[in-house]
Amino acid sequence: MNYIIFDLEFNQKFSDSSDVESVKNPKLPFEIIQIGALKLNENFQTISEFNALVKPTVYPIIHPYIENLTKITNEKVSSCKNFTQVYEDFKKFVGEDETVLCVWGMVDIKELLRNIKYFNFPTPSFSKYFIDIQRHASRYLKVPKQSQVGLRTAIELLNIPIDGEFHDAFYDAYYTVEVFKKIYDDSIKPSIYSPNSPKRITQPKENVDTAALIKQFEKMYDREMTKEEQSIIKLAYTMGRTRQFIK
Repeated sequence: MNYIIFDLEFNQKFSDSSDVESVKNPKLPFEIIQIGALKLNENFQTISEFNALVKPTVYPIIHPYIENLTKITNEKVSSCKNFTQVYEDFKKFVGEDETVLCVWGMVDIKELLRNIKYFNFPTPSFSKYFIDIQRHASRYLKVPKQSQVGLRTAIELLNIPIDGEFHDAFYDAYYTVEVFKKIYDDSIKPSIYSPNSPKRITQPKENVDTAALIKQFEKMYDREMTKEEQSIIKLAYTMGRTRQFIK
């Protein structure tokens, strides 16, 4: 049995310099722009690595917030393979052996499956088992209930050397491997992934006063926010609520 520890980076809708917004596709709000992964055998030895940038086609302009966070630029992805090609390479990397997918939080599994479906691939058959390493690390480090430890915090608490940037899919996958090795014991068992389970408790819809949000920033910086800055503030707030960048 092998463990595939992977991490993803995403792009989103961005308003270009002419203020003409690209269309947000509700079927693909987050488009994968990098896949990083390591394959471990049952003895936790690394037997293969995977690292690929992906040329986005749904949201072809890298959002400035994403560029600042990940250091992935339009120039870096312009000559890369698209998702269809990279996913074929990723499937070959995973191989046909029995596999458990390992991630830092469940967002990456959900978004990988959403991208796979959007680009008309069949549901992957390489594994139905997964381990959420973030959940087990949070328990190991005795994080309060209803909270999750970030990847950088876990690395620091476990005294794991920092060898590369965070918010790089390959390095985040590498750090996740190192945490997994530190905390693993026989109580950590793979679960069967179901996109519909566990069921979420429906919460009343909240309306965010974006005008007040912008005014607060203008008060803090004692100047008016430009249209681009307003767009970044709104997007950053929305992305923060999804918790997809909790590490």
